Amino acid sequence: MRRRGPRAQGPSDAADGPRGPIRWGGRPSGGVCSRAVSDPRPSVPSVAPPVLPWHAQLAVFDLETTGVDVATSRVVTAHVGVLDAAGAVVEQWEWLADPGVEIPEGATAVHGVSTEHARAHGRPARQVVGEIVHVLDVLISSGLPLVIYNAAYDLSLLHHEARRHRVPVLADPRPVIDPFVIDKHVDRYRRGKRTLTATSAVYGVELLDAHSAGADAVAAGRVAQALAARYDGVLAELTAHDLHDRQERWCAAQAASFQDYLRRERDPEAVVDGSWPMRSAPVEVLGARHAAGTTKRPAEASRSAA
Repeated sequence: MRRRGPRAQGPSDAADGPRGPIRWGGRPSGGVCSRAVSDPRPSVPSVAPPVLPWHAQLAVFDLETTGVDVATSRVVTAHVGVLDAAGAVVEQWEWLADPGVEIPEGATAVHGVSTEHARAHGRPARQVVGEIVHVLDVLISSGLPLVIYNAAYDLSLLHHEARRHRVPVLADPRPVIDPFVIDKHVDRYRRGKRTLTATSAVYGVELLDAHSAGADAVAAGRVAQALAARYDGVLAELTAHDLHDRQERWCAAQAASFQDYLRRERDPEAVVDGSWPMRSAPVEVLGARHAAGTTKRPAEASRSAA
């Protein structure tokens, strides 16, 4: 794992089993100081205590994976970062995993990581998944809202990966800010795609390297801040926890509406899971995260904004 930011430090090895000492290091190429940390849940040095409004300081998270099924797909790359009120990155952690399975050509075409590259340069998936969960847990415990575009995909997949590798799961993550859900609520009748690429353009957020976990995570955070600015009367004055609770209701309503549409137009028995920010089983959701923007077939698991 690489951590980059003003202090250029980050956890490079999570304990391989029960929580134990963590080495804080940085990029493999050097030029980074390191120190030992015996506390298995250290605070993040550069993250100040969160302040209102919720969009003044944000944690951001994104995964690139082997597929769309949250129950079976594996983590390939991941990014966790912290943005300040201006959307500048003040801390970031990056991972490349060897998922232990073949990366399908279709997935490689999306994010650019081949099976051969992951095997040669990636770290064991168990270590990577454990570190991702740990860093997210530290940031959430510090009170930072966690921004994820289509949170139900990333958090559900991470949950399955943690169980698969028998590392601690991220229990009840909150508050989560999901621009995919929020945008569909505040601008529900806008025509066109709801991909991260398309939504970023709507809110004037630059996304130059779509399907890179780092670029996607940062863009999602900036879209969340742009939403707060544009719809300040609806969003900006809420606390992060209040907004989290509202998104649960909004996502359920959106899923019910989509289910009604499917039953009228495609499949009388269609079921759309509206649970959020985590789902336990693959589900279909309208939309796609990036430029492809296709709706998943009813039989497919969804990375709805993937």
